[in-house]
Amino acid sequence: EHLMRGEYPSVMSYKDFGVDGVVWRTQDTVENRDAFTYWKNQNGECGYPQVRMVCQMELTSHMLTGSAFDDARVNEMLLAEELIETTPDNSLTLFDRGFYSLGLLEKWHRTGTQRHWLIPMKKGIQFDVVKKLGRQDKLVRLKTTPQSRKRFKDLPDTLEVRLLTKTVKGKEVNILTSMIDPLRFPSADIVDLYSHRWEIELGY
Repeated sequence: EHLMRGEYPSVMSYKDFGVDGVVWRTQDTVENRDAFTYWKNQNGECGYPQVRMVCQMELTSHMLTGSAFDDARVNEMLLAEELIETTPDNSLTLFDRGFYSLGLLEKWHRTGTQRHWLIPMKKGIQFDVVKKLGRQDKLVRLKTTPQSRKRFKDLPDTLEVRLLTKTVKGKEVNILTSMIDPLRFPSADIVDLYSHRWEIELGY
Protein backbone atom coordinates (compact mmCIF):
# COMPACT_ATOMS: atom_id res chain seq x y z
CA GLU A 1 0.00 0.00 0.00
CA HIS A 2 1.37 3.41 -0.93
CA LEU A 3 0.22 6.91 -0.18
CA MET A 4 -0.20 9.67 -2.73
CA ARG A 5 3.26 11.09 -2.16
CA GLY A 6 5.50 9.20 -4.54
CA GLU A 7 6.66 5.65 -3.90
CA TYR A 8 7.28 5.85 -0.17
CA PRO A 9 5.71 3.06 1.89
CA SER A 10 3.03 3.83 4.47
CA VAL A 11 3.30 3.08 8.17
CA MET A 12 1.32 -0.11 7.83
CA SER A 13 3.57 -1.53 5.11
CA TYR A 14 6.73 -1.35 7.21
CA LYS A 15 8.14 -4.38 8.96
CA ASP A 16 7.78 -3.89 12.70
CA PHE A 17 10.55 -4.84 15.12
CA GLY A 18 11.01 -4.60 18.85
CA VAL A 19 14.27 -4.24 20.73
CA ASP A 20 14.62 -5.15 24.38
CA GLY A 21 17.19 -6.40 26.86
CA VAL A 22 17.37 -9.22 29.37
CA VAL A 23 19.94 -10.58 31.83
CA TRP A 24 20.57 -14.33 31.85
CA ARG A 25 22.18 -16.53 34.48
CA THR A 26 24.85 -18.80 33.01
CA GLN A 27 26.22 -22.12 34.18
CA ASP A 28 28.64 -21.74 37.10
CA THR A 29 31.76 -22.90 35.28
CA VAL A 30 35.35 -21.73 35.60
CA GLU A 31 35.20 -20.19 32.12
CA ASN A 32 32.00 -18.28 32.87
CA ARG A 33 33.29 -17.10 36.25
CA ASP A 34 36.33 -15.65 34.50
CA ALA A 35 34.31 -14.02 31.72
CA PHE A 36 31.16 -12.70 33.33
CA THR A 37 29.96 -10.71 36.33
CA TYR A 38 28.67 -12.15 39.57
CA TRP A 39 25.94 -10.23 41.35
CA LYS A 40 26.23 -10.20 45.14
CA ASN A 41 23.19 -10.26 47.38
CA GLN A 42 22.75 -8.30 50.64
CA ASN A 43 24.74 -10.95 52.52
CA GLY A 44 27.67 -10.64 50.14
CA GLU A 45 27.03 -14.04 48.63
CA CYS A 46 27.57 -14.54 44.91
CA GLY A 47 25.09 -16.12 42.55
CA TYR A 48 25.64 -17.30 39.01
CA PRO A 49 27.69 -15.46 36.38
CA GLN A 50 25.36 -13.27 34.35
CA VAL A 51 25.16 -12.20 30.72
CA ARG A 52 23.23 -9.27 29.24
CA MET A 53 21.50 -9.81 25.92
CA VAL A 54 19.77 -7.26 23.72
CA CYS A 55 17.67 -8.82 21.01
CA GLN A 56 15.64 -7.69 18.06
CA MET A 57 12.35 -9.41 17.31
CA GLU A 58 10.06 -9.26 14.28
CA LEU A 59 6.81 -8.52 16.05
CA THR A 60 4.39 -10.36 13.77
CA SER A 61 6.19 -13.71 13.75
CA HIS A 62 7.97 -13.37 17.15
CA MET A 63 11.13 -14.46 15.35
CA LEU A 64 14.43 -13.21 16.77
CA THR A 65 16.25 -11.48 13.94
CA GLY A 66 19.33 -10.26 15.80
CA SER A 67 21.03 -10.31 19.19
CA ALA A 68 24.08 -8.97 20.99
CA PHE A 69 25.62 -10.44 24.15
CA ASP A 70 28.15 -9.23 26.70
CA ASP A 71 28.85 -9.08 30.40
CA ALA A 72 25.89 -7.97 32.53
CA ARG A 73 27.75 -4.77 33.44
CA VAL A 74 27.65 -3.57 29.80
CA ASN A 75 24.96 -0.98 29.12
CA GLU A 76 22.15 -2.34 26.95
CA MET A 77 22.22 0.75 24.73
CA LEU A 78 25.78 -0.13 23.72
CA LEU A 79 24.63 -3.60 22.75
CA ALA A 80 21.69 -2.14 20.82
CA GLU A 81 24.15 -0.31 18.57
CA GLU A 82 25.35 -3.69 17.29
CA LEU A 83 21.89 -4.32 15.83
CA ILE A 84 21.83 -1.21 13.65
CA GLU A 85 23.69 -2.68 10.67
CA THR A 86 21.42 -5.73 10.45
CA THR A 87 18.17 -3.75 10.67
CA PRO A 88 16.41 -3.81 7.27
CA ASP A 89 15.33 -0.74 5.32
CA ASN A 90 11.64 0.28 5.35
CA SER A 91 11.24 -0.79 8.96
CA LEU A 92 9.96 0.56 12.25
CA THR A 93 11.67 -0.44 15.49
CA LEU A 94 9.88 -0.04 18.81
CA PHE A 95 12.03 0.55 21.88
CA ASP A 96 11.43 0.52 25.61
CA ARG A 97 11.98 3.94 27.22
CA GLY A 98 15.16 2.55 28.81
CA PHE A 99 16.80 2.79 25.39
CA TYR A 100 16.30 6.56 25.19
CA SER A 101 19.52 7.88 23.68
CA LEU A 102 19.31 10.51 20.96
CA GLY A 103 22.66 9.36 19.63
CA LEU A 104 21.46 5.77 19.30
CA LEU A 105 18.08 6.74 17.83
CA GLU A 106 19.51 9.23 15.33
CA LYS A 107 22.11 6.72 14.12
CA TRP A 108 19.41 4.05 13.83
CA HIS A 109 17.35 6.34 11.62
CA ARG A 110 20.26 7.67 9.58
CA THR A 111 21.71 4.25 8.69
CA GLY A 112 20.10 2.76 5.60
CA THR A 113 16.81 3.93 4.08
CA GLN A 114 13.55 4.58 5.92
CA ARG A 115 14.63 2.97 9.18
CA HIS A 116 12.29 4.54 11.70
CA TRP A 117 11.93 4.24 15.47
CA LEU A 118 9.27 4.75 18.12
CA ILE A 119 9.82 5.05 21.88
CA PRO A 120 7.81 6.17 24.94
CA MET A 121 9.12 9.50 26.20
CA LYS A 122 10.79 9.55 29.61
CA LYS A 123 9.45 11.89 32.24
CA GLY A 124 11.29 15.18 32.51
CA ILE A 125 12.48 15.35 28.90
CA GLN A 126 12.66 19.00 27.85
CA PHE A 127 11.58 20.03 24.36
CA ASP A 128 10.55 23.00 22.25
CA VAL A 129 7.42 22.81 20.11
CA VAL A 130 8.29 23.53 16.47
CA LYS A 131 4.82 23.02 15.03
CA LYS A 132 1.45 21.61 16.05
CA LEU A 133 0.42 18.89 13.62
CA GLY A 134 -2.85 17.93 15.28
CA ARG A 135 -4.73 17.81 18.57
CA GLN A 136 -2.26 15.43 20.24
CA ASP A 137 0.42 15.58 17.60
CA LYS A 138 3.45 17.91 17.60
CA LEU A 139 6.77 18.37 15.88
CA VAL A 140 9.28 19.06 18.65
CA ARG A 141 12.95 19.91 18.98
CA LEU A 142 15.20 18.03 21.42
CA LYS A 143 18.67 19.10 22.49
CA THR A 144 21.50 16.60 22.43
CA THR A 145 24.18 16.52 25.12
CA PRO A 146 27.89 17.23 24.69
CA GLN A 147 28.59 13.68 25.89
CA SER A 148 26.38 12.15 23.22
CA ARG A 149 27.86 14.37 20.51
CA LYS A 150 31.33 13.26 21.56
CA ARG A 151 30.36 9.60 21.28
CA PHE A 152 28.31 9.99 18.08
CA LYS A 153 30.40 12.21 15.82
CA ASP A 154 27.62 13.06 13.33
CA LEU A 155 25.01 13.88 15.96
CA PRO A 156 23.72 17.47 15.58
CA ASP A 157 23.04 19.89 18.46
CA THR A 158 19.28 19.38 18.11
CA LEU A 159 16.92 16.82 16.60
CA GLU A 160 13.39 17.35 15.35
CA VAL A 161 11.11 14.44 16.17
CA ARG A 162 7.39 13.84 16.46
CA LEU A 163 5.56 13.74 19.81
CA LEU A 164 2.20 12.00 19.97
CA THR A 165 -0.01 11.56 23.03
CA LYS A 166 -2.18 8.51 23.67
CA THR A 167 -4.43 7.71 26.61
CA VAL A 168 -3.82 4.18 27.91
CA LYS A 169 -6.03 2.94 30.76
CA GLY A 170 -6.80 6.51 31.78
CA LYS A 171 -3.15 7.64 31.71
CA GLU A 172 -1.52 9.83 29.10
CA VAL A 173 1.45 8.27 27.33
CA ASN A 174 3.80 10.43 25.29
CA ILE A 175 5.39 8.71 22.30
CA LEU A 176 8.38 9.96 20.31
CA THR A 177 9.08 8.85 16.74
CA SER A 178 11.23 9.65 13.73
CA MET A 179 8.13 9.52 11.50
CA ILE A 180 7.73 13.29 11.31
CA ASP A 181 5.72 13.62 8.06
CA PRO A 182 2.00 13.67 8.99
CA LEU A 183 0.85 13.04 5.40
CA ARG A 184 2.86 9.87 4.95
CA PHE A 185 2.47 8.77 8.56
CA PRO A 186 -1.01 9.48 9.99
CA SER A 187 -0.99 9.85 13.76
CA ALA A 188 -3.72 7.22 14.25
CA ASP A 189 -1.58 4.58 12.51
CA ILE A 190 1.46 5.38 14.65
CA VAL A 191 -0.48 5.37 17.91
CA ASP A 192 -1.98 1.99 17.06
CA LEU A 193 1.51 0.59 16.64
CA TYR A 194 2.38 1.48 20.23
CA SER A 195 0.47 -1.56 21.49
CA HIS A 196 2.74 -3.81 19.42
CA ARG A 197 5.59 -2.91 21.76
CA TRP A 198 4.36 -5.56 24.17
CA GLU A 199 4.67 -8.31 21.56
CA ILE A 200 8.36 -8.59 22.37
CA GLU A 201 7.47 -9.33 25.99
CA LEU A 202 5.19 -12.15 24.82
CA GLY A 203 7.93 -13.41 22.54
CA TYR A 204 10.24 -13.98 25.48
